Order: sequence, then structure tokens, then C-alpha cells
Amino acid sequence: MKTVFVGLSGGVDSSVAALRLKKQGYNVVGVFIKVWHPDFMVCNWEQERLDAMRVAAHLEIPFLTCDAEATYKQEVADYFIAEYQAGRTPNPDVMCNKAVKFGAFLRFAQAHGADYIATGHYVQKIDGQLHKSVDATKDQSYFLWTLTTEQLEQALFPIGDTTKQSIRCEAEAAGIPVATKKDSQGICFLGHVDIADFLSHYIELAPGDVLSTSGEVIGSHQGAFIYTLGQRHGFTIDSKGVEKTPHYVVSKNVEDNTITVSTDFEAEKREGDMVLRDIVLRQFLQEGEMLTAHFRYHGPDITCKVTKVDKQSLVLLPALPTHLPAKGQSVVLYKGTHCIGGGIVT
Repeated sequence: MKTVFVGLSGGVDSSVAALRLKKQGYNVVGVFIKVWHPDFMVCNWEQERLDAMRVAAHLEIPFLTCDAEATYKQEVADYFIAEYQAGRTPNPDVMCNKAVKFGAFLRFAQAHGADYIATGHYVQKIDGQLHKSVDATKDQSYFLWTLTTEQLEQALFPIGDTTKQSIRCEAEAAGIPVATKKDSQGICFLGHVDIADFLSHYIELAPGDVLSTSGEVIGSHQGAFIYTLGQRHGFTIDSKGVEKTPHYVVSKNVEDNTITVSTDFEAEKREGDMVLRDIVLRQFLQEGEMLTAHFRYHGPDITCKVTKVDKQSLVLLPALPTHLPAKGQSVVLYKGTHCIGGGIVT
């Protein structure tokens, strides 16, 4: 009998993942992954762990705790802070999956004799390859682009072939204690965090000028570090007659501590190449090849042409003018439902 360690978060998705694997005949062990949180934030990890324990007890499976605090602090939180400090916009959920769930947790499972790990992610593994969930509104393949072929071989995703609504119904029918629990939101395990408040404890944020695309000072902001392209909140427009019109961040300058905004976001679409670093490709690509890309979670399909690829970088040319993602963001690559990898915008 194969042993699978299931990352039990205390939510309904991972609970049903464990339920299904037990029904399939696996030796299932529930594991709560404990991560770091800053002292100044209220954290409900104890309650989440209690919920995970209740699920394990209900399913009559063993329960363990994986201490991933150090990994989370060093590879997720510190990365998050350093990227903003460098003027980039990181994606901590991507790094959390890479470093914690498929890093520290996978190592923990292997050290304790597990054959596989499993999570409640809405993705599918088909013929050993990562594919989108059948529930397009919940698909989480965007956050798993960093997984290597070796990591995929040791991972199971039991709920990706089912819609969220059906998962809740299945949980209720099985009497799972968290069947009606609301989904968690926010930055991975940090939850409902105000980015400006969080970063203010690690980065000196100073008020600065909001500029129009012509360079005129039209308002003020909290600190250029915390803004990203396309953002339309968190700054003040003072100029009379335009203050009630939606404004979008189209660029920022952390050296001058300014952000530039525009009321016509569509006009800011650009043509040109996009260079990705830290790439992970689970399928060979060649120059001239066409594929689709997501620039953000649940973003639209953007058709792109591969103009250069090597071990260090990948260069893509969007087929049409588009809003290019901010530096530090993840671009995830697809061929149909097949997620073949991705990279980080330089």
C-alpha cells in the first residue's frame, strides 16, 4: 500500500483530497504545515491547525505537523520584502508553493517514508503533466508553474477534475467538519494582510508625488515601492476635475519615489519583447513556436511567440499590443490546458 502525506490546511479542498485518497486505498497521513508570521500580525494558525486535526480525526487518519517556519521566512517572506525593495512586484504564492509545499513539506514527507504528497490544489496531473482544473474559476495552475518533473512525479492532485461546488457537496455528504467553511484569501499563509502596512515594518516608505503621463504632479502616494502596474487604489488625486475619474498606475520610479498614472489604461498597451528569468520548462520549446501565456492569476490567454530560449532565459513576443506585466511577476505558459512552465519578468 502506497503512503501519501496530504497537506491539510483546515479547509474543505484539502479535506476532500484526503477523503478521496483514503477511498482509493492509499495509506493517508494528514499533515498541517506550520509557517512563519510576523509578531505584529494576528495569526489564526492555531485555529487552522485545530480544524485540520478535526478533519483527520473524522477521517480516522494519523495527523502530523510539519514545521516550515524557517523556510517560509527565508524563501517567501524575505523574498517578498527584497523584491519590493528592488522596485519589483513579487508573487509570494508562487514562491510559497515552490519553497514550502513542494519544498519543505515534500522533504518532510520523504523523510517520514511517504511515497507521495497531495494537496487540495485545483489542477490536474494527466500522463504525468500539469493541466488546468476542469473548474476554470478555481484553476490554480498559475501558482504551480515552478514545479519540476521530479516534483510532479511525487505529487497527487485529487480534486482538480471536479468543480468547487461539487467538492463542497461531497464534503457535506461525508460529514467533514469544515464542509461549509469559507475559502481563505490573501497572501498564501499570511492571510488578509495590508501590503503597505506589512512592508512598512521592513522598508522605509515615504510619501511621494503622483504624476500624470505628461509629468505634472496631480496627487500623492504612500511610497513608490508598494505600487504595481494597473493598480487603481491606494493613492490620492488632487487635481480638480479629474479626481473622481479612475486612474491606473502605468509606471513607477523608486529612485525618485514617484508613480505615474493614466485615466486611459487601454492606451498604455505596448508592443515588444518580454524577457523571463528563472525559467522552468517541462517541455522543449524552440524559436518561432506559438503558445499562450497568463500574466496574472485568472488573467486572459495572451498569444505569444518564442523569439529566444536558452537555459537562463526565455524571450516572448505577444502577438498583439498588451499590458506587459510588472518586473518580478510570474508569466505562466500553456499549450491548451497543459501548463508547461513559466518564468519571472526581468
